[in-house]
Amino acid sequence: MDFFNTFIEQKLMPIAAKLSSNKALVAIRDGITLSMPLLIIGSIFMIVASFPVPGWENWLNDIGIAGYLWKGVDGSFSLLGLVSAFGIAYSYSNQEKVDGVASGLISLASFITVTPYVNGETVAQANPGITLPEGLVIPGGITASYMAAKGVFIAIILGLISAAIYDWFIKRNIQIKLPPAVPPAVSRSFSAIIPGAAIITMWLTVYGILDANNLPNLHELAQSLVGGPLRLIGGNVFGVMLLAGLNSLFWFVGIHGGNTVNAIMKPTWIDNLAANVEAYQAGEPLKEIFTTPFMDNFVYIGGGGATIGLVLAIGWYARKKNGSKQTKALAPLTVVPGLFNINEPTMFGLPVVMNVALLVPFIIAPIVNTFVAWLAMSSGLVPLTRAEASWTMPPILSGFLTTGSIMGSLLQILLIIIDIALYLPFFIAVEKQFKKQEVEKQ
Repeated sequence: MDFFNTFIEQKLMPIAAKLSSNKALVAIRDGITLSMPLLIIGSIFMIVASFPVPGWENWLNDIGIAGYLWKGVDGSFSLLGLVSAFGIAYSYSNQEKVDGVASGLISLASFITVTPYVNGETVAQANPGITLPEGLVIPGGITASYMAAKGVFIAIILGLISAAIYDWFIKRNIQIKLPPAVPPAVSRSFSAIIPGAAIITMWLTVYGILDANNLPNLHELAQSLVGGPLRLIGGNVFGVMLLAGLNSLFWFVGIHGGNTVNAIMKPTWIDNLAANVEAYQAGEPLKEIFTTPFMDNFVYIGGGGATIGLVLAIGWYARKKNGSKQTKALAPLTVVPGLFNINEPTMFGLPVVMNVALLVPFIIAPIVNTFVAWLAMSSGLVPLTRAEASWTMPPILSGFLTTGSIMGSLLQILLIIIDIALYLPFFIAVEKQFKKQEVEKQ
C-alpha cells in the first residue's frame, strides 16, 4: 500500500497536475464550454419539436410552428465552431494576462478568413440536379456546417495559434500606443491593429495557397489530421472505456478529470451529436453512439466515477439504526447533490480522492457503464442520443430527454443498479472503518 501511495504521489500526481494546468488544455475547455449554452438551448428546441408523443410532430407542422422550432435548433448548433474560435483565444490570452476580447475577436475574424464561401457555382457542383436560372447571382456565404461542430477542430488550432501570436506582439510592445487621455476601450482597439493585421494576413495567405492549388481547405485538413485520430479513440467502445478509466484516475489524484481527458475529446463527441441532430432532421437513422450526452448521462452518472452508486449506498447506510455517525453526517451533504450530478462533496468530503479503498469501483463503474450503454444502443434496444440535457439534469429524466424514449430512462435505472452493486462491497469496508474509528474514540 505504501508503494502504491508513493507511486501516485511521486509519479502520477505531477503528470496529472501539469496536464490540468496546461494553458492550451484550459483554453480548449473554457472555449468549448462557452458554446455549451447554445447546445442546451438548441436541444430544448429539438425536444419540443420532436417530443415523443404520437401525432405531436404532425400537429406542430399543421399549425406552422415546426419549421420555426427547427430554425432555433439550427441557429444554436450552427454557431459552435464560431463561438469556440473566440472563446479559446479569449481564454488563452487571459491566462497570459493579455486582452482576451481583442485576441478572441482576431481569432474569430481569422476563422471566417480561412472558411470558404459558398456561391452559385459551388451550390451547382454540390447539387447536380439543381439548375440555376440564367442570370441569377447567388451572393457569397459560409456553409453552416463549417461554423458548427465541424469547425471546432480548426477553431482549436486557429484559436491557440492566433492567441499565442497576439500575445507575442503585445508582450513585446509591438502595437499602436495612444496617449493616456484616450479612453481605455479605444486604446485597446488600436493596440490590436498591428498584431491583428499580421495574424489575419497570415491565415489569409494560408487560405490563398490552399485555394490556388485546389487543395483541401483548413477545415477539411483539421478534420483529417486532428479529428481522424481522435475519432479512433473516442469513436469506439474500447477507446471510450479507456478514457472513462483515465478520467477516474485523474479525479483520484485530485485533478478534475473532466477538465483534462474530456476537454481533449469533447470536440469529437460534440461533432457526433451534431451528426445525429442532422440525421434526425433529415429523417435518417442516427449513427453516432458516443456523444456528449452519452458521456454525461450514461457513463458519468452522478459525476466523474459514476458516483451515484456510491452516494445511494451512503444514503442507504445512513438510514440504518446501526449506521456510523460519519455516514449519517455525510448523507445529506452527498446524496442530494449527487442526484444532480454534483459530486465534489463526495470527492472531497468522504473522500474519494486518494482513498485507495474506493479506487477499484471508482475506475470500474464508468467503464462498465460505457460498455453496457454501448451494448444497449448498438443493439437497437435504446435509441441513440440526439439532444443535450443540462449536466445537472437528474438521471432517469435526462435519459428520456436525450434519447427521446423511455428506454433511455430504463437504461439509466439499470446502470444505477449496477453502480450500486459495484460500490456497495467497498463502501461496506469503509463503513466498518468508520465504526472502528468511532469505537476507538469512545
